[in-house]
Amino acid sequence: MTVASLTGELSSFDAGIRSVVMGASGGIGSAFVGQLQASPHVDVVAACSRQKNDTLGPKALPLSFNLDDEETIARAAKDIADRVGKLDLVIVATGVLHQDDVLLPEKTWRSLDATAMERVFRINTIGPALIAKHFLPLLARDRKSVFAALSARVGSIGDNQLGGWHAYRASKAALNMLIRNFAIELERRHPQGIVVGLHPGTTDTALSKPFQSHVPKGKLFSPAFVADRLLRVIDGLTPEDSGLVYDWDGKVIPF
Repeated sequence: MTVASLTGELSSFDAGIRSVVMGASGGIGSAFVGQLQASPHVDVVAACSRQKNDTLGPKALPLSFNLDDEETIARAAKDIADRVGKLDLVIVATGVLHQDDVLLPEKTWRSLDATAMERVFRINTIGPALIAKHFLPLLARDRKSVFAALSARVGSIGDNQLGGWHAYRASKAALNMLIRNFAIELERRHPQGIVVGLHPGTTDTALSKPFQSHVPKGKLFSPAFVADRLLRVIDGLTPEDSGLVYDWDGKVIPF
């Protein structure tokens, strides 16, 4: 896989890209929407979020969905299929690490809580899986098409040197396994289809705010930078890359 050199061009896809961003109101999700709209190769960006945003640009198709409610995911998929047709690119930009004082990354096994773990898995693993269930069948089969979900380096078992953050690490590791599973299944019916995980790096969003003081200088990225880099990665993908997880610089992250 070669990282593309032109920002937002997405020239490895056929012209007239029909794209979807799930989690379009988040920091990275909204940056994806903006960059996709700016690309001359993109015709439509279905921007799906909990609250539909009708103020987006002319290429945007704003829709609402609830990651906790499969019926709303299915309804969004049907609406997009009816109005847009087959898809070239689906990006899942959802995820949770903490929520106020009720959900915090665990520093020790003594902090494990069943309710908190269930919530993290529901958002980081089950939600993206259900999106895949309803959106993978919408990928165009006669050309390159990509389903990409935001994962995390800390979800790598082989790269885990520090421990802690049990629920978040485990939920992303489970997502990585699903990505591999989906890639294997998709290949049987869609040789040009690609399923990947993407690690954005530490991004200046609400998810990373409580932990930014520990980020090395130069390693805290803006959402616009991350969206640009990950779109370059997506542009460089080939079917041989399906089932893997890539970081923002195009390097494979071991499972």
